Amino acid sequence: MENMIQNRLERLKNCKPAILPSLLQCDFGDLRGEVQHLREAGVEVLHLDVMDGQFVPNLTYGMPIVAGLKKHTDMFLDAHLMIQEPAAYVDAFADAGADMITFHIEAVGGPLQAIEVLKQIRGRGLVAGLALNPKTALHDLDQAIPYADGVLVMSVPAGFGGQPFDPVAVDKLRLLRKSHPELLLQVDGGINADTIGDCHAAGCDLFVVGSAIFGIDDYSAAVRRLRAALQASSSTL
Repeated sequence: MENMIQNRLERLKNCKPAILPSLLQCDFGDLRGEVQHLREAGVEVLHLDVMDGQFVPNLTYGMPIVAGLKKHTDMFLDAHLMIQEPAAYVDAFADAGADMITFHIEAVGGPLQAIEVLKQIRGRGLVAGLALNPKTALHDLDQAIPYADGVLVMSVPAGFGGQPFDPVAVDKLRLLRKSHPELLLQVDGGINADTIGDCHAAGCDLFVVGSAIFGIDDYSAAVRRLRAALQASSSTL
């Protein structure tokens, strides 16, 4: 299992800084076409926002979408579980074809429970991520971080797309990068050409993007604009 995890981690690290389109805002009536357009834009990782209507007040897709994507693409599939009791669904998402599973510290009751879920994810050979909402303090993750491959910093409360970016995420990313140099860092919420650079400069590796891609007809042009902003921030590092 450790080899499988390392292979997946190496794949992510080889494409960072990486732009991860959030399929929450794509056209599900033409999912195969959407994936093809994203592939043509140079995308290598897809971000799947899974919501249960309980942990967050919105309801999205589940395992069948992951399994369907797996049939049509070899892109890395990053499943972000915004759900209650994520441990009950780890095996199902692993079987469906997820390469990485990220769940919320707020959904499991505390760090000790989070550790068990992280172990469960890694036990399936997947990359294990831990997410936190803007109001959750970083120290709430301290005990669990040694068991995680990555941390997803939310710049908006989990649950809906299109919310404004909260700069508290930049501070958290900077602190995490300083304290955990090898940790894979991801940011989600309000990421566009104006916000992606600050997150990159703070040490972020993976950038989840919704409307800044799917709100534009030309996905390739949208991705180029985001990469240009990343490049500009790299020159200041």
